[in-house]
Amino acid sequence: MNSWKQMLKESIVQPADLVKRFGVDPRPLEKVVARYPMRVTPYYLSLIQSVDDPIWRQAVPSEEELQAGACVADPLDEENQSPVPNLVHRYPDRVLFLVSSECAMYCRFCTRKRKVGCAQMRITRDTLRQGLDYIRSHPEVRDVILSGGDPLLLPDEALEWILKELRAIPSVEIIRIGSRVPVVLPQRITPHLTRMLKKYHPLYINTHFNHPLEITPEAAGACGRLADAGIPMGNQSVLLRGVNDDVATMKRLVQKLLAIRVKPYYLYQADLVEGTDHFRTTVEEGIAIIDGIRGHTSGLGVPAFVIDAPGGGGKIPLLPDYLQQIGAEVVLRNYQQRRFVYPNGQPAPEALLMAGNQAHLGR
Repeated sequence: MNSWKQMLKESIVQPADLVKRFGVDPRPLEKVVARYPMRVTPYYLSLIQSVDDPIWRQAVPSEEELQAGACVADPLDEENQSPVPNLVHRYPDRVLFLVSSECAMYCRFCTRKRKVGCAQMRITRDTLRQGLDYIRSHPEVRDVILSGGDPLLLPDEALEWILKELRAIPSVEIIRIGSRVPVVLPQRITPHLTRMLKKYHPLYINTHFNHPLEITPEAAGACGRLADAGIPMGNQSVLLRGVNDDVATMKRLVQKLLAIRVKPYYLYQADLVEGTDHFRTTVEEGIAIIDGIRGHTSGLGVPAFVIDAPGGGGKIPLLPDYLQQIGAEVVLRNYQQRRFVYPNGQPAPEALLMAGNQAHLGR
């Protein structure tokens, strides 16, 4: 078996490399790659069953990426919420720390499509130190999410240096890593890597499976090695047109995720990223998918459906209308569309409410 580094070197980076296997005309795609880089590992390429299937759509450039639409380069306003380079401080107690500028595969729907894999995303030891210094000087930050690019593409020694520095900051309680490596390059999850990671608990990894075909024996093995190292695994999917925008596909995905010890965490409505408008579904379709999953499979497998609000407003959960009326009686409906009435509780006495408010104001 090739090492993960060798596999990365053998990745497809030009549309012309697709001709022999798939017979596509690469010329229309060359303009796309000139703007948005391409990289597909041989492993992930082997999962493609036909042109334009769910795996192809995620990995191979499309002329649709150059079409104008309602999307923008930085829809989540990350650049304006970065007090130092490559660190986003949006929520009160946590930061997003970008520690790698590369990915094992450049997903065609990427939120950071504007810069990941491009020259304008520069991450150096100096920018990393600036991020670490910012975290040290802001003790309200208790949760650090490492992202990029993909942190697990860093050499073990470079990643360990970052983890060791973070663990030396007393206010940092948990560290999370966002990585698609278990999906697109599972060979990277080596015993050496997992032995290193387990030294820095509490450590969590959120990965990114979007379709059941991605859950292969290799991917299951990678997730198993991480889980065996005591690392809780979550999954963040994006709702993508032509990939997973139906109930049957999403239900099978979450079931297979649980079988490999990965908890479905988020289902994202696609961000308004320039070059990705062709992937977007309606919000109603996402709600219908959640409605079609809940009750029909384990509640453990139902992710939170969210919109990451444009302009940097953060994640907002969206739910089907299970709560239909609230008052003295609460009217509910279940996954079978049956109606139930629940007698509401009694409000707290006014005196208790006033005392609580006064105690709150006195803090």
